[in-house]
Amino acid sequence: MIQVCLNGSRGPGDAAAVPMSPGAMAASAAAAVAAGAADVHVHPKTPCGRDTLSPRVLAQVLPAIRSAVSVPLGVTTGAWAEPDPVRRVERVRAWTVLPDHASVNWHEPGAEELAAALLDRGVAVEAGLWSGTDGPSRFLRSPLAPHVLRVLAEVTDRDPATAVGTARALLSELGTAHGRPVLLHGEEGAAWPVLDLALASGLDTRIGLEDTLVLPDGTPARSNAELVAEAGARARDAARR
Repeated sequence: MIQVCLNGSRGPGDAAAVPMSPGAMAASAAAAVAAGAADVHVHPKTPCGRDTLSPRVLAQVLPAIRSAVSVPLGVTTGAWAEPDPVRRVERVRAWTVLPDHASVNWHEPGAEELAAALLDRGVAVEAGLWSGTDGPSRFLRSPLAPHVLRVLAEVTDRDPATAVGTARALLSELGTAHGRPVLLHGEEGAAWPVLDLALASGLDTRIGLEDTLVLPDGTPARSNAELVAEAGARARDAARR
């Protein structure tokens, strides 16, 4: 499975192709799904371009994207979008339009309570387990671990020379991950090497303008769809090998 990560915390100053408005997110998602993405991850944005968990913004963004695609749709709950752990849970409980899933970074304060609130509302949880943090060990001890949708094994090492080794160490630490599916991905310079490792290992992965702005040869990506199409081509090559 290839998930497309549409925008992340980026803004238009990073690249013109980064979708910011509900309409732009919907169009980018539709093109990415047509290119082969089977799942969408998005960061809803305020009018000024800041990541947000606002019920009002989600009520605009989610229907717009769902009008364009029929694949599962997820959002971030990162602490940068709402630093106060209590307020973060309150935001989730106030959502009037629900995503199919939401990522919860297990190293962030209040992760357990946030995941429980999401599950209570019927929103599946992607457990964001970042290399270089205590997130993996906290997750493996969590009573909620067997109930998450999948593990997002997030390689924060951006050096393409060392990221694959970091990814292997993270996967080793996770072990069987309580039997949950694992989606492995990297970012920036490590995005493509880690994606190739995920494909070679038979794991789910993701790609999009959140994780990288360039194709494997360093050419600037013109769209999320172009990144997904390249990932799909590499997936087919890996399957043939």
